Amino acid sequence: MSRLQINHASDLSSALKNLSEFDQDYSNKAADRQAQLTKPQGSLGRLEDIAIWCAGWQQKEKPSADLPSCLVFAGNHGVAVQGVSAFPPEVTAQMVGNFQNGGAAINQLTKLSGASLDVIALELDKPTNDFTIASAMSEKECCVAIQAGADAVPENADILLLGEMGIANTTSAAAVALSTFGGDAKDWVGHGTGIDDAGLILKQQVVDKAVNLHKGSQTSSFDILMTVGGRELAAIAGAVIEARLRRIPVLLDGFISTSAAAALTKDNPHALEHTLISHSSVERGHQKLALKLNMRPILDLDMRLGEASGAAVALMIIKAALATHNDMATFDQAGVSNND
Repeated sequence: MSRLQINHASDLSSALKNLSEFDQDYSNKAADRQAQLTKPQGSLGRLEDIAIWCAGWQQKEKPSADLPSCLVFAGNHGVAVQGVSAFPPEVTAQMVGNFQNGGAAINQLTKLSGASLDVIALELDKPTNDFTIASAMSEKECCVAIQAGADAVPENADILLLGEMGIANTTSAAAVALSTFGGDAKDWVGHGTGIDDAGLILKQQVVDKAVNLHKGSQTSSFDILMTVGGRELAAIAGAVIEARLRRIPVLLDGFISTSAAAALTKDNPHALEHTLISHSSVERGHQKLALKLNMRPILDLDMRLGEASGAAVALMIIKAALATHNDMATFDQAGVSNND
């Protein structure tokens, strides 16, 4: 049974006030171990930092990435009727089928990185409302989506990778980011699946219209997800909190996953301390999100696919960090002099 239980909007705010905290003692133990490994201190750079960070969250001097779990949530968006995507909504279900048949990029990358893969389709036959004229979801619908995300986190996972699929969900992600951090729509809206410049202007107008419609009622993280989010974004937020309650480090994928998770900072600015951004997407708003969250992406490969593809590649960096941390010999074990 999931530790996170969301039946009402207030349950999310309550959960965000009672999150697991980073264990500094285990972090210190891991740092002490790093200082004894057969290498100059700091010579593995960020790999050392990642290992120490994982130790503090997992409460292990030698943290693990033996059972990484990749969750890809799929949802459809009513705002697609506004012409904000280069692809029709039926592509969402078609891509879910491709995932299930093993033909997508994420299938190849999780196979390579050793992560399990679960694709969770969320009422694809029932798109959210067009959020330029109404709230994307009702309170009940948003609760169900958040709970679906929490329930999807495997009991034995030690690292969680979060991705998504949903036509028009970059529009939703931009609206969520704008609602969370403010600014202008043009700061957050990008080309998504490949719309042209005229489409980009239309998309900016759609996001502006939506946020102006709902901003008076967006007083909490739940409000943002409900009014301008989507089922897959809400599910990602639920999985992020469930992972925090269970001390599971999280790899966020690109713009959409990061935006969904970032909405949680509306209620608690420390809500994402157990997460890393896997890669820097070329989607316009993602670099801005990383700056707002003061988070440095692990990779910068000009990726913008979604599906947790960046997270799956970044997992291999996490495994490299933990392999060196856990399995290298200490100076004493190797009989090597430590002149420090």
